[in-house]
Amino acid sequence: MTAPFGRPIAGNGWEALDGEPAAPRSVSVVVAHYEQQEQLDRTLAALRRQTHPAELLEVIVADDGSPTPPAVPRDVTLVRQQDRGFRVAAARNLGVQHSSGDVLCFLDADTAPEPDYVSRIARLPSLAPDVVAVGRRRHALLAGSGDDRPIEVAGAARAIHEPAWLADAYARSRDLRDADARSYRFVISAVVACSRWLFDDVGGFDETFDAYGGEDWEWAYRAWLGGAALAHVPDAVAWHDGPDWAGRDEADRLRRKNVETLRLMQSIGAPGSAPRGVLVREADVLVTLRSAGSAAAGVVCVDSILQALPGARVIVPPIVREALAADPRVVERWGGTPRVQVDLAAPVHVDAAAAARLRAAIAEVGEGDLGSIALGALVTVAATRADARDRRWGRPTGWRRVERPGGGVVPLPEAPDVEAYLGGWWAP
Repeated sequence: MTAPFGRPIAGNGWEALDGEPAAPRSVSVVVAHYEQQEQLDRTLAALRRQTHPAELLEVIVADDGSPTPPAVPRDVTLVRQQDRGFRVAAARNLGVQHSSGDVLCFLDADTAPEPDYVSRIARLPSLAPDVVAVGRRRHALLAGSGDDRPIEVAGAARAIHEPAWLADAYARSRDLRDADARSYRFVISAVVACSRWLFDDVGGFDETFDAYGGEDWEWAYRAWLGGAALAHVPDAVAWHDGPDWAGRDEADRLRRKNVETLRLMQSIGAPGSAPRGVLVREADVLVTLRSAGSAAAGVVCVDSILQALPGARVIVPPIVREALAADPRVVERWGGTPRVQVDLAAPVHVDAAAAARLRAAIAEVGEGDLGSIALGALVTVAATRADARDRRWGRPTGWRRVERPGGGVVPLPEAPDVEAYLGGWWAP
């Protein structure tokens, strides 16, 4: 898979591109809509005033089954789907299917961009197509106001408070320069852009999301695992009509938030997003035992690994799986996408000190530009996102690969004394 333009960056290091201009690329703006004609008119009017070259800009309105089709100008593409509930994820995907730009820019019908918005939010994905850029969504009370002034004027005149939780997150992370596996929470689909190349590789929005919220965070986390770099572009401003969800009715907000969180915890295994004790659909860590000379060696190995990493899934050879068939964490194959992959070249026993070093390595990889850590010769801890970006470019893309001592990681003999191990009187 060859990149169509741009270059790779190391880790999340898009700050290396600060101040670098980008040649304008073709941009497709996909506007999600449902029964918002007044707001859509305002957003389309704002898109007509963009400083991005008009010949490189196309607009697609993706309607989620409004009873009355929205009215759009002849140079705007309208695509529609049946009304089967809240299906904004499917609507956005439908819009992408009918688009042709190198860069995809997602807006909602109630979010009108300032004139430089498209050129500013498209700059980073145009320079480095692994970047997912999120703009600054400001808020104003515009509905029914009759204020037809340019959005940068009307919005400023009718502005309400921006959500403090989001502004604080951008400040703490230096506009996501210091992004980590939980930073997907700061990617807002109403003001996001990425390259088509990345979108096609990561996949579109998950169309099983059929209630308000969550589909953007699931996609952003999947993009992170797929090697995306996350960036906040504060001067790419779009105005949302109405308050952020945090400014709405408290009881309804909590109910909706719980529904969203319970749905997301099945898809996002990162610490702080997944449950602490119970298993959910996705695993944060996947361990692969490449070979085992005997079921006995495999059982001792897997037991010591799962003591260290109780929430992990472990891929094992069939003879080991048969011996551990009662444990759903022990599998012969795994179809999910973990955050971290631990590779065991052969059966090992991990003592308490090595287990602590293993957990520390799992917490470190994938953030900054650290791609993998080898703990001695038999254990390698690798970030899925690092491998995904290297795969997409077909070559190394600047991730650091480091080696550390493997003390406490002991290779097992082909026939360890399992009774002594279980009884506690044998130490590898």
